[in-house]
Amino acid sequence: MNLEDHTTYRFFQNLGKLFFAFASVDNNVREEEVKAVQQLVRKYWLDADIINKISKRDAEDAILITFDWLCKDNDYNAEACYDSFISFKKQNELFFTDSINSLILKTVGKIAASFSGQNKSELILLAKLNIELKKG
Repeated sequence: MNLEDHTTYRFFQNLGKLFFAFASVDNNVREEEVKAVQQLVRKYWLDADIINKISKRDAEDAILITFDWLCKDNDYNAEACYDSFISFKKQNELFFTDSINSLILKTVGKIAASFSGQNKSELILLAKLNIELKKG
């Protein structure tokens, strides 16, 4: 895997972290949220423009394996995963086009709404992310 492919793979891993942050922001990842992440990744992210850098299978694995691992590991919380995603974003601004940013917001909005609508913690995190994605 060359450096560009490795960075693209890291982009997808960081999406897994972000999706975990939204699923876990209320300190409880529910089955509905896990299923929503799996469905949304397959529905939206396997056709993203950035996917041509690595295979669809690698992209899907990078997101879902990272997400699943974080769900099982108790060492990481929503804030740490969100901060890690933002750090990656700041170091790799070229990935974050308007269309990718829009897709990110759409995806996390649906994750947040997947279990009984959006709660206050999810809305606050969504607002923070919206502000961060507009920077650049």
